[in-house]
Amino acid sequence: MSPRTPLIPLGLATTVALLAACGEPPRPLPTSPPYATPSDGPISLGPSVGYSLPTAPPLPTVPTTTYPTGVATTRPVRPTPTIPPETVTATATPSHAPKCTAQPTGAQILELIKGQQGIPDKPLRIYEGPFCSGVWSFATVEVTGTGADDLEPLMVVATSSATALTLVAAGSDVCIDRVQTTAPPGIRVLACGF
Repeated sequence: MSPRTPLIPLGLATTVALLAACGEPPRPLPTSPPYATPSDGPISLGPSVGYSLPTAPPLPTVPTTTYPTGVATTRPVRPTPTIPPETVTATATPSHAPKCTAQPTGAQILELIKGQQGIPDKPLRIYEGPFCSGVWSFATVEVTGTGADDLEPLMVVATSSATALTLVAAGSDVCIDRVQTTAPPGIRVLACGF
């Protein structure tokens, strides 16, 4: 015998011993219970389960409504909700002041704003007004000539006394504090919109 011969049976015996020491082969993982299909029939929990389900009280009967087509249907009759009318206090916008019957005239308004800061140094004309309420007046003025359509009218608010006409505000926004608090409603609505 050669010296290698005793090793082969020993190696084979060692391999068999190692394989035997591993234990059982692994088992397959558990699966979920089988699902019931309609062909299986109803599912029964068996006699050991003694649960009872609560029962609901019977529903009230609903009156039958007949529609003009003659088809009777059963529908619940719901009351139409009544919505109270909104109680919004309407604040009427005051009417604007009427056209001035005497002073100031359009020419006096144009003379008053001539050379004032922010007033164009171009030919001007009265667009609307002047409108008067007490000693207050309101007018709109526009530039005449070429390019006049590109400019918006200017507004002028003034007060008058027995001796002079005084400028209160002139420009594209004349709704200043003094106009809001002191001017008569007919002038304020023209200058401020309220």
